[in-house]
Amino acid sequence: MNEYTEKDKGADIIDNLGFSKCRLSLAIPKLHDYEDLSWFNGKKIATSYPVILKKFLDQNKIKADIHVITGSVEIAPSIGLADGIFDIVSSGSTLISNRLKEVEVVMESEAVLIAGKNLDNDKKEILDELLFRIHAVREAEDKKYVLMNVPDECLNAVIDILPGMKSPTIMPLANSGWHSVHTVLPEKVFWEIIGKLKEVGAEGILALNIEKMIS
Repeated sequence: MNEYTEKDKGADIIDNLGFSKCRLSLAIPKLHDYEDLSWFNGKKIATSYPVILKKFLDQNKIKADIHVITGSVEIAPSIGLADGIFDIVSSGSTLISNRLKEVEVVMESEAVLIAGKNLDNDKKEILDELLFRIHAVREAEDKKYVLMNVPDECLNAVIDILPGMKSPTIMPLANSGWHSVHTVLPEKVFWEIIGKLKEVGAEGILALNIEKMIS
């Protein structure tokens, strides 16, 4: 998103992809006191994102000198090139190692899928197929395919516990009096649900990762 916003080449954002999350932030040397954005008035700010920074400064009526640097922006204050920086921050470890502190988050960013405007039909078909495949992979994230053996007298109790996508799949086992129950569980409630299933009689519970899910 940060590169798209900075370059603004007239493409369309098709989808937010949910990974490579970061932020664009202003940072200054740790030793300086900071109260608000007025600190940057009259200061020199080093950045690889002058377009985004200028827009932000103009919106907040801050007059600062933007010094464009490509790469290693974080070293600019220590070598006297700038008073502060405007750069990508993820974990913040690079700032710490360069004795800087983050003082203002200007923009949240993540990987996005973009496409040129006015695609022809062939390219639209390719894009639609790509989106279909991306969504199938993303739909499977943080979900488990769960199989278990359940005594017949416990089936209703197990079904009542399972959130499932629609309803669980239930198949009889070779041994009479037992069924195999298959379902999909979100990772965030997995252990809570598994504990309840064991309490009502489910046995031989098996959890598998899901590669893709197609709704």
